[in-house]
Amino acid sequence: MGTLDGRVAVITGAGRGIGREHALLFAAEGAAVVVNDLGGANDGTGSDAGPAQDVVDEIRARGGKAVANTDNVAEWAGAENLVAQAVDEFGKLDVLVNNAGILRDAFIAGLGEAQWDAVVSVHLKGHAAMLHHAAAHWKERSKAGDQPKAAVINTASASGVTVPNAGQANYGAAKAGIAALTLVAAAELERYGVRANAIAPIARTRLTLATPGMGAIFATEVEDGEADLLSPANIAPLVAYLAQAGCPFTGQVFAVQGGSIQRLQGWTAAQTAEHDDVWSIAAVAEKIGGWA
Repeated sequence: MGTLDGRVAVITGAGRGIGREHALLFAAEGAAVVVNDLGGANDGTGSDAGPAQDVVDEIRARGGKAVANTDNVAEWAGAENLVAQAVDEFGKLDVLVNNAGILRDAFIAGLGEAQWDAVVSVHLKGHAAMLHHAAAHWKERSKAGDQPKAAVINTASASGVTVPNAGQANYGAAKAGIAALTLVAAAELERYGVRANAIAPIARTRLTLATPGMGAIFATEVEDGEADLLSPANIAPLVAYLAQAGCPFTGQVFAVQGGSIQRLQGWTAAQTAEHDDVWSIAAVAEKIGGWA
C-alpha cells in the first residue's frame, strides 16, 4: 500500500530535476501521474518531448502508471489541455503540483522586457493557469456531489520569500507572487475540498547550477556512502506528504533544504508608530525616522 494509492496527479516541469523526483516518488507511492514538461532550455527556449517521455518510461518500467504531456503551462489553453488529459486518462484529478520554471537572470538596470515577461509568464501565470483549470474541475465535481480531497502544491523560492537574490528581480517577484497566490487559493478552494500549500525548495538542479554564486556550492561532490542532502530527491517526500488525502495543512509555505523543513510566515509588523492626528511629513519623520 502506497501513501498515494488511487490518487491522480499532474506534475508540471517533471522531466528533470525536482519535478522528475516528484513524479518518480508519486508513482512509487501508487499515484497515477501526468508528467508535464515542455522540454525547453534553462531560459525556456525550445522544446523536446524526450524528458517527459523518459520519466514516463522509467515509471512504467517500475510498474507505475504515467502518461506524458508537453503542453506549455504558461498558455491558458495548454493548462486546460493538461487538466483534461488527466481526467481523460485516469478519470479525475486529485493533486496538482506546479513546478515548471525557467531563469533569465539580469540586474534591474539591464533587464529587458522579454526577460521579465518570459519568467513571470512561466512561473506566475503558469501557476495561475493550472490552478484555474484544476479549480474548475474540482468545483464541478463538488457541485455534482463528488466532494474532492484534493491538494495543490505550488513552488515558490527562497529568492522570493526569504533571501532576495540580486539579479533575479523577475524570478523573485514571480515566486513571491506564487506564495501570495497560494494563500488566496487556500481560502477560495477550501469549500470544494481542496487544500493549497507551497514549498520554497533549495536543491541541486540545472537551474541552481547555472545561478551565479550558487553553482560552485551545488556542484560539490558527495562522498560514497554519504547522504546527498542537496539532491532534488530530498524535496519530493515533503510534496508527497502534502499531496496525501489526509494531510491537515493548507495555506502554508514550507522552506525545505537539506535536513531542514521550516514553516514560513509572511510579512509581519516589526515596529508600529501611532499618531493621534492626520499624518504630515514632519510627523512621519518624527515617528519612524529613528527606525532606520
